[in-house]
Order: sequence, then C-alpha cells, then structure tokens
Amino acid sequence: MSTDEPGGAPALELRALGKTYGRGAGAKRAVDDVSLTVRGGEVYGFLGPNGAGKSTTIRMALGLIRPSDGDALLFGRPVSDRQALRRVGSLVDGGTFYPFLSGRDNLRVLARTQGHDGARIEAVLERVDLARDAKRKVKGYSTGMKQRLGVAAALLDDPDLVILDEPANGLDAAGIQDMRTLLRGLAADGKAVFLSSHLLHEVEQICDRVAIVHKGQLLREATVREMLDQGEALRIEAEPLDAAAAALEGRWPVERIAGALKVRARRAEAPAIVRTLVEASADIFHMGPDDQSLEEIFLTMTRDSDA
Repeated sequence: MSTDEPGGAPALELRALGKTYGRGAGAKRAVDDVSLTVRGGEVYGFLGPNGAGKSTTIRMALGLIRPSDGDALLFGRPVSDRQALRRVGSLVDGGTFYPFLSGRDNLRVLARTQGHDGARIEAVLERVDLARDAKRKVKGYSTGMKQRLGVAAALLDDPDLVILDEPANGLDAAGIQDMRTLLRGLAADGKAVFLSSHLLHEVEQICDRVAIVHKGQLLREATVREMLDQGEALRIEAEPLDAAAAALEGRWPVERIAGALKVRARRAEAPAIVRTLVEASADIFHMGPDDQSLEEIFLTMTRDSDA
C-alpha cells in the first residue's frame, strides 16, 4: 500500500528547485530548476557525478538548507511542516554518532530526541544486520557498520519516506546485497525510498525510476526500463563496411567500432536492418545485441551534456 497522501500528493515533490551560492560575478549555481516526484511503493535513484548537486538537493528536500528558488514538498506540505518531517527518515553524510557509546545506545539517544520510547530499536538493528554488534562502541565500527547504523537510525521512527545519501558506502558485496533486499522490502511495504548513489549496477537492480543530474541540472527522469531501452543497440559485422554504414546511417544512429558497426536500434528493428543491408548488397556475417548498461547510458548522457 502506498504511503502517498489520500489526495494524491507524492511523498516527495521538487518543483523547479534551485540553489545559488554567492552573488554577482562569483555566484555559483549548484542546483538549477530540478523537478521530480517520488511516490510510495517505489525506490527512486538520484544519480550524478561528484559535484552534480545531489547532496545539495537532498539537503533542500530535508529542509537543512533553504533553496534560492522553487519548492520542496513532503506529502504535499512544505518541508518546514514538522508533521510532514516526522514522516521522513534520512541518512546524510553517513550519520553522526557518539563514538564512545554502543550502536544500541546511540539509537536509544536518538529515540529520546525524537520523542518515542525506542521500541523499534531491536527490530531495526536486526533489519540492518547489526544486532550482533549492537553492544560494541561505535568507535570500533568499520565504515560499513557505521553506514548500517545510519540506515537503522533512518528507520527508527518507522518513516513513510526514506531519504538516503549513498547508502551503500563502505559496504562489501554481501552488505550491498543485503541493502538491496532491505530497500526493496521497504518499497514493498508501501514506503517511498529516495537514494543517491554512484554504484550504477546496483541502482539498475534496485530502483524503479531514476533521475540523472549533471552540473546541477536534471538531464532525464525515467523508469529504469525506459533508460535501458534507450541504450538498446545491435552489433553488426558486414562487408563492405562502408556501404553497410552508409545504408543504415539515414535511419539509425551508427557508430564504427573495431571493424564492426554499433547501431542504436531495438531488437524488434533487426529485420528492417537486415533488409536494408541486403538491398545495399552488403554481406552480413554477424548481428547480435550490444546493449548499454545503465552506467554506460549515464556516462554517455553526462559526457554529451559537456559537449
């Protein structure tokens, strides 16, 4: 069941959100006109290289910094609304903990500051696989363990919207798989999950929708499936190669790679490509899929935006 408001307001909505630092000639536009929505029951990936504006956007979404323009809404309400903020759990910069307290005691302190009795502490420790190390002082935790504790803190008040900045930082392969299971489980419970990440292979497996941001601007927002469809391609080995390329270039984007052609086309278009090559008297020796991963699509989009 979705955690959106009954009236249809999404868990998180950014409307033409922008942030400028400084004034005059020295002003820097860190975030520029970013609009997106995140709804209950989905995992939403916010992707971009370092310095793209991801963390600044997340801080504005949480009310930690004030936007220069635009709006951030939580469940249809301004981020300044305390009742709306109480429905949000977040992990930013790995969380801040008392190093000489245990993981469990850190969560107890946090529960008191949030105004509840901490009845969920043991449950969230189990959920992030930290129960066995809950008695240890945080100063002895690895980076991955601190990250798990940060996620536990974000889940402590059973939020309807979970915002996580690089939640897989410091996790090993098994930890990343556990995180994937955890986030998909939250979405299955109807919660909205908004995360930033640079681990694009994981994002491809975890997220329902993604947004790619670069230099503060939103390049594209789409489902993961739509993004991957954009990266569909066919690798073709044909002779003469020049004639084959000339025949295809009028209808499909064509790139020459190592004695072959990479054609941006869906597999359903393969018969039309074959006919075109036969009509051009080209001999086809091989045709097969050469699809791009989400990471390759991401790199292409950010590189093209720099051109």
